[in-house]
Amino acid sequence: MTGRLIYVVGPSGAGKDSLLHFAREHVAGTPVVFAHRYITRETGHNENHISLTREEFAARSAQGLFALEWSSHELHYGIGIEIDAWLERGCTVVVNGSRAYLTRALKRYQQLEVVYIHAEPHILAQRLSTRGRETAEQVAARLARQAPFTLPDGAHLTHIDNSGSLEEAGLAFVDVLKGVASKQPAHQTRVDARVSGESVK
Repeated sequence: MTGRLIYVVGPSGAGKDSLLHFAREHVAGTPVVFAHRYITRETGHNENHISLTREEFAARSAQGLFALEWSSHELHYGIGIEIDAWLERGCTVVVNGSRAYLTRALKRYQQLEVVYIHAEPHILAQRLSTRGRETAEQVAARLARQAPFTLPDGAHLTHIDNSGSLEEAGLAFVDVLKGVASKQPAHQTRVDARVSGESVK
């Protein structure tokens, strides 16, 4: 495969969907493409996903139609095998992934770039409460069980702090995407939005 996969992760409330939406509007016309997710949940909430029933999801999984798939919080998530065709054509493919699934994703895509979106704890709590999917007790429980992020061996990681304005973090994210797409080393990117890169060997 000649393209590169950018695997975006981060805790709930970090603003991954908002940053992905922002980036899509700012990289139009470039070889950067965004994979939608197949999820067993209704559409909405600023997410780029296709809603499937559990039966539909299971049928597609059995047919091998997902390049990546995982389960979280009683929902099933999948990334379609169409991304392999995009990578073969040299595209930079961006996926909204799962931290827990990263090690397995690396086995299929050894050259993937990891972008970790994070925010201050009080910002996470505020955003989770605002979106209205969970009660205050459920939000507190979700925040309490979030484990520290560890990077598997062989992966390259870029941090983006999304505690501030969407534009600040969004432009930092766009810089990372354009850097990968132009074959420039993404780990050299560092801007005012507190973007930092590190490699694990």
